[in-house]
Amino acid sequence: QVRLVESGGGLVQPGGSLTLSCAAPGSIFRIYAGSWYRQAPGKQRELVAVATSSGSATYADSVKGRFTISRDNAKNTVYLQMNSLKPEDTAVYYCKFGGTPAYWGQGTQVTVSS
Repeated sequence: QVRLVESGGGLVQPGGSLTLSCAAPGSIFRIYAGSWYRQAPGKQRELVAVATSSGSATYADSVKGRFTISRDNAKNTVYLQMNSLKPEDTAVYYCKFGGTPAYWGQGTQVTVSS
């Protein structure tokens, strides 16, 4: 069974920063793009950012200029650096690798509140 291990969520004030991490098995990490999704209460899960195995990155319009996705090939880990956080960024954040099949992390809560 493929297991992705997420960490880094928490409570932060508006304008603050957090970095999320997602460690994957090397066999998965090397082949697939790594993505971050989020799901706020009562809303559908939405794509936040994608980092391909070749290093290119794409972002949702709502996070462009504030969030940065990156990959550490030595650690088989994908990161999401989140700056200038807003209350509307509050959600459970999930990492994902692959498409069909897809491999998901367990989710980590990010709460932006004063």
